[in-house]
Amino acid sequence: MSEQVHNRLAVVRAEHKVSRQSLAEAVGAHYQTIGYIERGQYNPSLDLALRIAKFFGLPVEALFSLEPFRPLTDEVYGRKQP
Repeated sequence: MSEQVHNRLAVVRAEHKVSRQSLAEAVGAHYQTIGYIERGQYNPSLDLALRIAKFFGLPVEALFSLEPFRPLTDEVYGRKQP
């Protein structure tokens, strides 16, 4: 059984004002695949995760993680995790 891969794809995509369709075309995926990844219904392959990260100019670990991400407000305002 595969472990869930957590992601910030929807947030990053919205920040960059990129549609699912545009991202999908840029990385060679189907737009529905991008939606499945964003909703946590599908884990991207390593290849696809790397292509998505490259598209946004971010390290892959900024977009994908095996652990849940801390809320962005905690990271921005420096709140500590319990």
